[in-house]
Amino acid sequence: MDGMTFDVSEVNKLAADLERAAPRVGAKAADQVRRTTRAVERDAKILVPVEFGTLRDSIHGEIIGSGRGSEIEGQVGPTEDYGIFQEVGTSVMPPQPFMGPSLERNTPGFVDGMGDAVGD
Repeated sequence: MDGMTFDVSEVNKLAADLERAAPRVGAKAADQVRRTTRAVERDAKILVPVEFGTLRDSIHGEIIGSGRGSEIEGQVGPTEDYGIFQEVGTSVMPPQPFMGPSLERNTPGFVDGMGDAVGD
């Protein structure tokens, strides 16, 4: 390797650009997670079968982490134990899914939003 030199200035520039972009991309991605979590919660409450409203009222979204230098996660679901039986059914009751369809309904917007956050 005598006499060979490598110009890493472009790699260094890319690394610096990525470091500068991280807070902006992270903030936009975190905002997208928050918006999608709220949308999934809203749609699940619309789609859930309602007899007395207890299951619907137990559906809540939660954001874990901030997205600022750490991970961020959105979780949505009912706190009533019988929610799973409504979702997947039992041997005597057909499924009446509400969480799966809510997530499916909001996935395309989430994917597009994350693409926009990273692509800016």
